Amino acid sequence: MKLAIQSILIIAVLVLGYFLYESIAKPIRFEDEKNRRYAKVIERLKDIRTAQIAFKDVYGRYTGSFDTLVSFLKNDSMPVVRAIGTVPDTLTEKQALEMKLITRDTVRIPVLDTLFGHKYPVDSIRYVPFTNTPFNLKAGEIETGSKVVVKVFEAVDAAPFDPKKILQVGSVTEANNNAGNWE
Repeated sequence: MKLAIQSILIIAVLVLGYFLYESIAKPIRFEDEKNRRYAKVIERLKDIRTAQIAFKDVYGRYTGSFDTLVSFLKNDSMPVVRAIGTVPDTLTEKQALEMKLITRDTVRIPVLDTLFGHKYPVDSIRYVPFTNTPFNLKAGEIETGSKVVVKVFEAVDAAPFDPKKILQVGSVTEANNNAGNWE
């Protein structure tokens, strides 16, 4: 009888020890997974911001459509000014330009190659990493307190890993210079 009680107690101690270990390890695993996923979401939001800024440089506004943004990245080009010639160490670029030691030429370069590289998976820019859910993308104009009209955009994680912490870049309600809420 004593051996049976000892065996039951040993099993109970092992089971309770396992549950104690899991109660500590589960939040740690959750936090590690959240950090890993949020790092990818932040990277994607930064890519969206980069694409939106390039779109605004070309068209003077932001877009609220991923179809338009993806088409822009795939098919459009952006102007790049390059200097032809060399600037001596003793002169500034402006002086060399005035002396006609250098000339400037504007060339158009594909947007995708310029911003991300040819192998960037541009079609997946709209999706929250680890999901098939697209980011919520909005664009518009707001008037600041000093009565200046500012063009704005916002991309929000539509499928957050932790609903208490939703990541976004930009804002359509305030001019925040396209900052992310993690910065």
